[in-house]
Amino acid sequence: MPTMPKSLFWTRTDTAGAEHARFDDTRGLTARGTQLAVDPIPYTCRYQLATDEGWASTRLEIEVEGAGWLRSVRLERAADRWRVTTAEQGDLDGALTAAGHPPAGLPGTDDPDRLADALDIDLGGSALFNVLPVRRLGLIDAPPDTARRITVAWVLVPGLQVVPAEQVYTALGPGRVRFASDTFTADLELDANGYVLHYPGLAERSAGT
Repeated sequence: MPTMPKSLFWTRTDTAGAEHARFDDTRGLTARGTQLAVDPIPYTCRYQLATDEGWASTRLEIEVEGAGWLRSVRLERAADRWRVTTAEQGDLDGALTAAGHPPAGLPGTDDPDRLADALDIDLGGSALFNVLPVRRLGLIDAPPDTARRITVAWVLVPGLQVVPAEQVYTALGPGRVRFASDTFTADLELDANGYVLHYPGLAERSAGT
């Protein structure tokens, strides 16, 4: 497995947790990352992401593990269609119920065609994945109030359900983009390359190389 030339680390501000991403963005984005969080139950999430040269997502592999359970999902896009493959060991829903949370349900999606319009993937709890539409849509240098509405393949964590979601990204000026989905909005602070520095209510960047 090749090494990655760059690394970023975020501390979660909504719960106890963190994310460490290693990546190469010389021709699109190739990334490997790890998330740790305690909510809704303690888990470790490992992912591998690839895009094409235009920053449209082409592949994502995720494995999430906790006490007594493990789930994985793989998304691959080819010929404008997503293929979704899942696997599960143990009983995540049982662990959630025992901790007083509702069950997550089955991983993946029952109809991959619902994801047909998605060129971006959004992984729940991650501060890395916002860079995908920011770079693909050229929002770093876009005039203020430039807004783009997109459909993403949203992967919920820790259950790994994959659902289509509408999101809106609006350029606010240098280093700032507004993210909106349903009734949620957040003004993200970005570095010069489009990676999140501060995501209100989710994460704060700690260090990077």
